[in-house]
Amino acid sequence: MKSSNTQRIARNNNQCIEVILKRGEIPESIHRVHAVISDSKGRILMKAGNAAYETFIRSALKPFQALTFISSGTAEKINSDDKGIAISCGSHSGTAVHSREAFKILWNSEVEVEQLKCPIPKGGRSRLEHNCSGKHAAFLATCKKMGWPQDTYLENKHPLQIEIIRRISELLSIQSDELIIEKDDCGAPTISMQLSQMSFLYAQLTHSKNAELEQIIRAMVSQPLLIGGKGKFDTELMQRAHGQIVSKGGAEGIQCLCKIGEGLGIAIKVEDGSKRAKHAVALSILRQLDWLTPIGLEELEDQVLNVASNIKLEVNGQMKFQES
Repeated sequence: MKSSNTQRIARNNNQCIEVILKRGEIPESIHRVHAVISDSKGRILMKAGNAAYETFIRSALKPFQALTFISSGTAEKINSDDKGIAISCGSHSGTAVHSREAFKILWNSEVEVEQLKCPIPKGGRSRLEHNCSGKHAAFLATCKKMGWPQDTYLENKHPLQIEIIRRISELLSIQSDELIIEKDDCGAPTISMQLSQMSFLYAQLTHSKNAELEQIIRAMVSQPLLIGGKGKFDTELMQRAHGQIVSKGGAEGIQCLCKIGEGLGIAIKVEDGSKRAKHAVALSILRQLDWLTPIGLEELEDQVLNVASNIKLEVNGQMKFQES
């Protein structure tokens, strides 16, 4: 999966971005962060750290896992609107609003809630409250429509997962059997890939002639509350971007972003998995690229960088243009 060009990039690293947590003026913790910007042809334009850094994409894969929900005709058959597609892409807060949208997918497909294989969240009462319930509901609905087994829908060799991996490998222009696949915390497959491949996926998300990708983007930007929830970074950012930016995070320090019509994708990985650090770096990059209004940035930075009284995050370093 590594090309000679990728190996060259790995040897020619820029400095990582560092996020420093300060108590007063004294540094207390330091997070090392890698980030890369690619275009829709897969060319690396800017980076910090190692663009070939390999890690699992985690929940940032969800918009692409929703492709089969649409391409199979399932979303159309059950009259799933933008809300249904958005919840299938989201890592939601488990509120009644979120659970209801996941339930609607199951109800319209005549699938029982008990068939969901995502766990019941700690302190919750239903699998519908799990942050991945929308994705799992879309998985089950697709299986029902296609006549595929529903009890094994999370297995790597299940027809649903084979089709999802096929679509993703096509977007990456690599063979399916080259992808390293493991189980995510919700039980669904996730993929290990280079950071530059994540940014390439997101560049295509907003700059493609693929009708399904366009439908996914439209749903995400029109229903940002269903992607995360009130107070969640992805939702708060997309609400302030007025339909121009897609933001989707994943566990262990993964954050991906793209701007509508620009054909540019951003992928961020914090080495130690810190959530606060990935959000701080995302805002720093958005400021550098001038993708968000000054007021929007200030509001988000006030939420993210000022951790608590007398405690703040400081971002050192920035993206640099890739040498030709």
